[in-house]
Amino acid sequence: MSIEIRNVGKRFGDFQALRDVSLDIASGELLALLGPSGCGKTTLLRIIAGLETADAGSILFAGEDTTGVHVRDRNVGFVFQHYALFRHMTVFENVAFGLRVKPRGQRPGEAQIRKKVHDLLKLVQLDWLADRFPSQLSGGQRQRIALARALAVEPKVLLLDEPFGALDAKVRKELRRWLRQLHDELHVTSIFVTHDQEEALEVADRVVLMNAGRIEQVGSPQEVWDHPASPFVYGFLGDVNLFHGRAHEGLVHLEGLQLASPEHADAQNAKAYAYVRPHDLDLQRPLAGRAGRPGGMVARLSRAVVVGPIARLELIALGGNQEPGDNTDSIIEAQIPAQQFSEMGFSEGETLVVTPRRARVFVEDAA
Repeated sequence: MSIEIRNVGKRFGDFQALRDVSLDIASGELLALLGPSGCGKTTLLRIIAGLETADAGSILFAGEDTTGVHVRDRNVGFVFQHYALFRHMTVFENVAFGLRVKPRGQRPGEAQIRKKVHDLLKLVQLDWLADRFPSQLSGGQRQRIALARALAVEPKVLLLDEPFGALDAKVRKELRRWLRQLHDELHVTSIFVTHDQEEALEVADRVVLMNAGRIEQVGSPQEVWDHPASPFVYGFLGDVNLFHGRAHEGLVHLEGLQLASPEHADAQNAKAYAYVRPHDLDLQRPLAGRAGRPGGMVARLSRAVVVGPIARLELIALGGNQEPGDNTDSIIEAQIPAQQFSEMGFSEGETLVVTPRRARVFVEDAA
C-alpha cells in the first residue's frame, strides 16, 4: 500500500519536532528514516501509525486520508525496539494475540489461528520455540517473535522503531540480513527508524535523511552516499574530514593545495567547506629538496591502527586548515590498505603530505 505524507508538522510545547514534512512511499517499498536523536524520525513514524496526531498536514494510505482514522483501524503492524512481548504468554500465544482480539466477525477459527501462527513462526525460523516464554529467548529471537506477531494480522504497512537497537553488533548484522530477505518474500510496505547509517544503507530500498524536523535528502543508499545533498548528510553518513578554505572562480584554496570545483565557478572568494572521506586521502613523504609548498597538506602521523586489511591513521595538521575563529579539530583521519601501509613503512611521529583524491565542496552563501 502506498503512503503519502503531506506537509506534516508537529510541536511538543516549545519544541518543533516536524516542520512541513512531505514524502511519498511506494507500495511494497522498504524505507529507512535515518537521522540523529531528536530529528523527528520516530515522531513521524508514530503519526503514520496513528499513535500521535499531527498539528498540521495529512497522511494518506492508498490515496485515502487517514487523519481521522483510529490506530486500530489503520491495519498497521508496529515493532518496537524493546520487543513489547507479553512475558506471561508463550511464544505461540504472543503471536496469536492479535488474531484472538479481533472483532468476532473478523476473528479466524482456532484451527486457522494455529495454522497461521505456525506458518509465521516457520517464516521467522523459530517454530521450534512455540512453547517457550520470552524470558527463555535471546534478544534476537525475541525481536523475530515481535515481528511475527506484527505480521499475524496481515498489516498493509509495517512500522519498525529502532528494531535492532537493543541488540549487540553481531546479532544486529544477522537480523538486518534476515529482515531484508523477509521483506523480499512478503513485499509489505515497510518503514523503519534507525540512527545507524550502516543499517539504513544495507537494508533499505530508499533512505530518508532527517535533521531538526526536516527532510534533508531522499534517495537510494548509493545516491545518498555518492551525492550527499548537504553538509549535514555528508557528515552524518560515515567518517569524513572537514577542511576549511576559500572558493574563487572554480577553485577551492585549502592549506597547501587547491582543488578544482567547477560547480562553484561563480564563487568570489567565498567561504568553502571541503568534505573528504578517509579512504579518499593520498599519503606520501615530502620530496627531498623541494622548495616551498609540497603540493599537499603537511601533517604528522600521530597514531596508526592496523585491523585486518585496513590501516586507520590519525594525523595532526601542521599548517592548519582553519579559518580565523573556527574551532575545528585539526586531526585528519585516513584509511589505506594495510599492505600499502606496510610497504610504505610509515611510522608514528613521521611528517607526511596529505592530498585529497576526491572532495565534495560546499560554499557558504553570502549574507
